[in-house]
Amino acid sequence: MTEELIIAGFGGQGVLSMGMTLAYSGMIEDNQIVWMPSYGPEMRGGTANCVVVISDDKISSPIINTYDTAIILNQPSMDKFESGVKPGGNLLYEANNIINPPTRTDINIYDIPANVEALKLNNAKTMNMIMLGAFLALKPVVTIESVLEALKKVLPERHHPLIPVNEQALRRGMELTGQTSTV
Repeated sequence: MTEELIIAGFGGQGVLSMGMTLAYSGMIEDNQIVWMPSYGPEMRGGTANCVVVISDDKISSPIINTYDTAIILNQPSMDKFESGVKPGGNLLYEANNIINPPTRTDINIYDIPANVEALKLNNAKTMNMIMLGAFLALKPVVTIESVLEALKKVLPERHHPLIPVNEQALRRGMELTGQTSTV
């Protein structure tokens, strides 16, 4: 099993922490991982993305230009990375932040209303975990238990009381994937 994905959006949306959480989860499960962040000098509000590769075999190169999955949180990232999804791959996007939805017909497309669902959980910062849960419903490359363990490493200790709401967000994201449209 090897999964190559890109997670992209604006700084402050939890792009890098989502990727780091997924990478730590893979490490917890004894997989080989790559986590390569990329962000502009602005950080919050600027563009940010990260490549994550999870494999049960050695990873020959951390540099990839095409992806099994893209998780897209804003329009500039959609414009930049939609074409990089491999035919037959998955593109998940935050439904409220995309003006021009993807148009490809050779990939599976999932519009996830993660922002709306995060507000229902009374924590807008869980949007990234909703997106991660949606991804894991499609590609169960790690378990939720590993993600929750990884959050203890990614989140500062003062935010550990938020892990239960992050678990709710993950589980809600998993439910949403079954309710979305695919092309």
